[in-house]
Amino acid sequence: MSAGQGTTGNVIAAVCSFFIPGLGQLVQGRVLKAAVMFVLAAALWIIWMGWIIHLWSIVDAAMFKPNN
Repeated sequence: MSAGQGTTGNVIAAVCSFFIPGLGQLVQGRVLKAAVMFVLAAALWIIWMGWIIHLWSIVDAAMFKPNN
């Protein structure tokens, strides 16, 4: 979906990750990383530390640069 860092696709992915951690990575086709982000965020929200993974998910989706 995205062609590189700062593209519209990355912005959309970052917005998706804002709502659900890992969703932006899933939109970008990175299934394993999406699952890791989602599970870590869900597990850490139990002890109120999930926001760290949530923010990491947003930044990671926004900064993604595919290997061409």
